Amino acid sequence: MRNAPTILHLDMDAFYASVEQASKPSLRGKAVVVGGLGPRGVVATASYEARVFGVHSAMPMAQARRLAPNAAYLVPRFGIYRDISEQVMALLRELSPLVEPLSLDEAFVDLEAGGSAWDEASARLVGARLRADIRAVTGLAGSVGLAASKMLAKIASEQAKPDGLVVIEPGTERALLGPMSVRTLPGVGPATGDHLRRAGIHTVDEIAEAGEDELVRLLGKAHGHALYAMALAHDDRPVVAEREAKSVSVEDTYDVDIHDRVRVGLEVQRLADRCVRRLRGAGLSGRTIVLKVRRYDFSTLTRSETLRGPTDDPAVVREAAARLLDSVDTTGGVRLLGVGVSGLADYTQEDLFAQVAGDGAEQFVEDGEEEPAGEQRVAGPVERRWVAGHDVRHVEYGHGWVQGSGVGRVTVRFETPESSEPGRVRTFRVDDPELEGAEPLPLVRDRPAGPGLLEKGEGGVGDVPVAPG
Repeated sequence: MRNAPTILHLDMDAFYASVEQASKPSLRGKAVVVGGLGPRGVVATASYEARVFGVHSAMPMAQARRLAPNAAYLVPRFGIYRDISEQVMALLRELSPLVEPLSLDEAFVDLEAGGSAWDEASARLVGARLRADIRAVTGLAGSVGLAASKMLAKIASEQAKPDGLVVIEPGTERALLGPMSVRTLPGVGPATGDHLRRAGIHTVDEIAEAGEDELVRLLGKAHGHALYAMALAHDDRPVVAEREAKSVSVEDTYDVDIHDRVRVGLEVQRLADRCVRRLRGAGLSGRTIVLKVRRYDFSTLTRSETLRGPTDDPAVVREAAARLLDSVDTTGGVRLLGVGVSGLADYTQEDLFAQVAGDGAEQFVEDGEEEPAGEQRVAGPVERRWVAGHDVRHVEYGHGWVQGSGVGRVTVRFETPESSEPGRVRTFRVDDPELEGAEPLPLVRDRPAGPGLLEKGEGGVGDVPVAPG
C-alpha cells in the first residue's frame, strides 16, 4: 500500500435513476425506481428519494411497489446510460492511463501513474475538479473517494455519498476501519457475515483481534488470510486498466413460465443470436457454448459443449445451444433461459464441427432487431409497444416520454432535459400515426466554458498540477 491517497474511486450516485431525473424535469426530487416492471422484475437502481421508503437495488419490483406505491417506475434505457458512462470514463482517462472500470457507473483510477497527484493536497484538488467536470459534462453528481488502496478508496466513496468527496489520510486507516461492520470489507457477503457473527465477530477490530489462525479455521486458508490482511488495512491490489472478459452471455427471465417446448427452442435461438451480437461487438470468438435453464421449481441447470475451434458464427452457436437444450427436461416449465460463450479468443477459424447448408442458415440478428428472421413469436400484426420511461416524439407536441400504456392507450409527458418546469401530459391511441419512438436527448446540450468546466488550460483534468522536482 502506498503512502499517499492517490487511488481514486468514483461512484456515480444512483446512476440510472439520476439519469432519468435529469432527463425528466417532472421527476426531479421525486422517488424514481428503474428496473424490470414485470411480475418477476427486480430493482436496478432507486433514487435517494425512493431509498427513504426502503427501496434498494436487487429488491423484487413487487416489494418496491408495496413500499413506495407513488414512485415513478421506469424501464432502463441502457443506450443513454452507456453514452454517459463513456463521457465519464473519458474524463477519468485524461487523469491516468490506469483506469479500471467496474461497471457503467463505477471505476478506480491510479492518479500517481498519470502524474495527476502525488500527495494528499494534489489528490484532493484532482478529486474536487473531477466532480465539477463530471457535473459540467453530464449534469450528474458523482461521489469520489481517495485513499492509499483500492479497498479504502471504495470505502471512502461510500462515505462520500451522495455527491461528496472523502479522503482517507495514510496512517488513519486502522482507526477508521476498526468500528465498522465486517460487511464493509470486500468479499464479506451475507453468508460470510453470518458465519463471523455466529463466531462473535461483528466489527473489523474484532476480526483483527481474532487473529489470522482463527480466521483460517473459520473461513479456510485463502479467505482467512485475505480477510485478516484487509482488517489490518493491507491491500496491495493494483489498478488494472484492462479487465479481460472470461465469457459473454445473455439471459432472459419470463413473466410466465414457458411450457411449450417449441417456444423454449425459439427463445434459445433468439438468445444465441443476441449472444453472438455481443461477441462480435467485442471483437471476440469462443470455443465453449453454455446453456442455462432455470426451471419452474427454481432449480438451475447448466450444460456446455466445447467446439474444436473458436467461432463467432451465429449458426454454429444456435446449433450447439439447440443440442444442449435436447439434454434438458423442461416439462414442468421454464422461468429463465440463458446462452453464453466462454473460452474466448480474439480470432476465429472455420467451423470444423458442422457445415450449415443454404443461405438461410445465416439468420444473424443485426443490431436493433429483436427476433431472428422467420421466428416471430406472434403471428399477424403486432401492436406497437410503448415502454414506461422511454422516449417518444409527437408531430405536434414534440419530444416526450411514456408515463404508461394499456387498454389501447398510451400516456405521454412532453418535456425535455432543458424544460424549466414539468411538461404537459397527453393520452393517445397506441397506433396514433403522429406518435413514434425517439432517441434520448443529451442531458447537457452545450458543454459550457469557464471555471465550471475543467478544460485543458483552465485548471481542469487536462491541466492538473505538475509534481515537484
